Amino acid sequence: MKKSITICAAVCAGLVLASCGSSKESAYRKAYEKAQAQENTTVIEQQTTEQVVAPVVERPVTDNRTMDNNDNVAVRSEKVQLVSGAGIKGFGVVVGSFGLKANAENLQSRIPGSQIVFNPSNNMYRVVATTSDSKAEAVQSRNNLRSQYPDAWLLYSK
Repeated sequence: MKKSITICAAVCAGLVLASCGSSKESAYRKAYEKAQAQENTTVIEQQTTEQVVAPVVERPVTDNRTMDNNDNVAVRSEKVQLVSGAGIKGFGVVVGSFGLKANAENLQSRIPGSQIVFNPSNNMYRVVATTSDSKAEAVQSRNNLRSQYPDAWLLYSK
C-alpha cells in the first residue's frame, strides 16, 4: 500500500510539474509576440511621421527695409512726421523707438541736437540722434553712436 501511494504521489507530482512548464513557455511566447507587435507598430508610426516634410517657402520682406548694393548697409524707409527738433534730412540715425511720446521726449532730452519723428502707420515715436543728406555720413554717425546705442539703425524719410 505504501508503494502505491508513493507511485500515485509521484505521478501527480509529475503531472503538476509537466503542466507548469508548458504554461510558462506559452506565456513567454505570448509576451514576446505582443512586444514584437508593439515594436512593429511604433516603427510604422515613425516611418509615417518621418516622411512628412514641409516645403521651404521664401517670403518677401515687407517691413520697408531696403538694401543698397554698394555698401550693404540696411536702411529702413518710412514716411514720418517731425514732432520736435530742427528737422530731419534724407537719412537719420534712430537710437530709440517708443509707443509713448513721453518716453521719446525723455531720451531726446539726454541727446543734444536730436529730433523726434512720428510714424503714423505703426504709431511709433522715433528718436533721431543725427541727420544727414548723405548715406555715407549717416552710416559713419550710426557706427559712432553704436557704442552707446547698440540697436541704432538708419532711417530714410520719405
